[in-house]
Order: sequence, then C-alpha cells, then structure tokens
Amino acid sequence: MNCNICPRECNADRKNSNGYCGAGEAIKVARAAPHYWEEPCISGTRGSGTVFFSGCSLKCVFCQNEEISLSGYGKEITGPQLCTIFDNLIEKGVHNLNLVTASHFADKLADILSEYRSPVPVVYNSSGYEKTDTLKKLEGLVDIYLPDIKYYDTEVSRKYSRAADYFKIASEALAEMMRQTGNIVLDGDGIAVKGVLVRHLVLPGNISQTRKIFDFIAENYGAQTYVSLMRQYTPFGKALEMPPINRKLSAKEYLLAKRYVLSLGFENCFFQQKDSADEAFVPDFNLEGVDFF
Repeated sequence: MNCNICPRECNADRKNSNGYCGAGEAIKVARAAPHYWEEPCISGTRGSGTVFFSGCSLKCVFCQNEEISLSGYGKEITGPQLCTIFDNLIEKGVHNLNLVTASHFADKLADILSEYRSPVPVVYNSSGYEKTDTLKKLEGLVDIYLPDIKYYDTEVSRKYSRAADYFKIASEALAEMMRQTGNIVLDGDGIAVKGVLVRHLVLPGNISQTRKIFDFIAENYGAQTYVSLMRQYTPFGKALEMPPINRKLSAKEYLLAKRYVLSLGFENCFFQQKDSADEAFVPDFNLEGVDFF
C-alpha cells in the first residue's frame, strides 16, 4: 500500500522508492544516545534517550540536522534492532525514550511500541506537522508529545518549509496531542512523565509568528500550558542565503519574544541562554548507539 501517513500525502510506494520524506520502507536511524540539552523536565540529570530518525516530511530550509533530515544519512535497522537500541538506552539510566522526527515511521513505531511497552516514558519529538489520523495510532503508546509549532502565517511556512497548510495541520495535531495526554505532569523529581510541552523556535525577523502562536496557545489551552521559547536558531543550508534568517537571533529579538510570552501570563515556561545558538550543540551524527549491528 502506498504511503500517506504524513500531511504531504505523496502516495509513494516506499517498498520500491523513497517518499517525500526521503525514507524507504526500512526504519533508518542516525544516532541513539543520552541527550542532556532538552528542557530540564525532559533531560533531567540522566539525559533523554534520543533516537534520531533519518528523513523528514517537513524539510525546513534552516534545519540544523540537515545531514539526516535532508541528506538521509543513517543506518537501516529492523524492528527488533530498534528494541535493542531502546534497551541499551534504558540501561544507561535515561529518563525517557525520545523519538526525534519519527512521523514518517509512525505506523511501524505504533506496532513496535505496542509490543515493546517501554518501562520509561516515550517522547514523540516532532515538527508539529502531523496528521491526526496518524497520531491516533500512537494513542496510549506515546506518553509525552514535544511538538515545535514553527509558523502561523501561510506565506512564512510556504517560504521556509514549502508547507502552506502548516499551521492548520499543526494546530489540529496539537489538539489531538492534548486530547491524548493533556498538559505536562511531573514526578516528584520534576521530570515529565506525561503530557504536551509546546516548543517554538524564534526565527530572526519573524517575531510576529511568535506572538501569533503564543496568542493561539493562550486562547485555546491557557497560560498553564508548558511552553519552551527556543533561542538556539543557527542558520544552516539554504537559510544562509535567505535574509533575515541568514543570521542568528539578536538579543533584542529574543527579549521581545520572551517579554511577550510572559505578558500573556504563561506560568510554565522554559527559556534559553544566548550560548544555546552554537553549532557545538548540534548532535554528531556518527551512528553512535546504532553501528554495533
């Protein structure tokens, strides 16, 4: 059966060719290791067990993980091998399993997770560009949703991700994520065990998108929603030739964005320091945690 599990609905026969996402039939992973630079309630003290999947259905022009999202670097693995990767991460003591950009493998992950039944929370780390029908397959299998709601206006999402329908799709996806898990729930150590944490990457010259997105969140889900205002933008790829996103975010821009979020009364906010916008924080995609097969 041809693939239409993501909003692109490219109808590709992934047994014989790659879809818009760049992926074929087999699951492909580029890195699996503890990660310590997520939000504090996700990384905690022992790290988040990140599994970076190769390929992406959104393909933003500024993607810092372009080596795997656009170029498709990674290693093809089987479902049992992915379960072994999960086991290895859990044995390292991670707080959760963090599935990064996995939407184009969501149908396979639903089958795998239904059998695996992780003893630690499962995090679905997403661009927000998700079909609700696909997310419903993950109900009861994903504990924490970590969507990055990137854009509000059609012309902006078309320019940077070739996805004019981005906000319509992402807002519907967020509603489904909230229906499944609700707002973030923390354990006694302040580590998330369930819920939705909404991220937003502030883009240079696009503060209007930030304001509109947080207006939407406040109006529809309330100021108690867990949110993360990310400052880590660093231009990569095509973005280096596309003003105003060919530069890092200025201190003034982030301050304006932060003040606006706080003015809306958000109570559970995560903010980033200026030094988060550094290429040193981009993971090294060297098949760590994958290459032993």
